[in-house]
Amino acid sequence: MRLDKFLKLSRVIKRRTVANEVCSQGRVSVNGKEAKPSVKLKVGDIVTILFGNGEVRFRVLALPESPRKEEASSMYELIEDSEGVT
Repeated sequence: MRLDKFLKLSRVIKRRTVANEVCSQGRVSVNGKEAKPSVKLKVGDIVTILFGNGEVRFRVLALPESPRKEEASSMYELIEDSEGVT
């Protein structure tokens, strides 16, 4: 599944166009490498997104094609950094 589509379906970012812009600005990395919106995600990939002065890191757990709203949060798990802050 494409990175921009995953971010939208998992509800990490509300719109795919916004997800596309964030990726294009170089604020998203997959497994430590800067990622374009078209990067293909696999289960187990680590995604990092820079938001303002913070960052969010999560591990991809599932890649369903059309998840229901209730299933969105089960597509990933947040990873805490060394300071215990997500």
